[in-house]
Amino acid sequence: MGTSLKVFLWWFIVGATMALAVIMVQGGFREAMQTPGSVWGLKLVELLTTILGGGLLGGCVALILNRIKKS
Repeated sequence: MGTSLKVFLWWFIVGATMALAVIMVQGGFREAMQTPGSVWGLKLVELLTTILGGGLLGGCVALILNRIKKS
């Protein structure tokens, strides 16, 4: 496994965990659990895309900084 992939995966996990922590602190999961009926699925998708976005942001910034560090 390449160094860039290891860096990306590590910081993807860190970024996703940080996004999850922010959602939990703000009460996002409680709000999702209390939504009625079919809206619950949409709210869950919204939360998952936020967590995925946090991971992608963390991973991409880490790759950019890693590339700058190498040059």
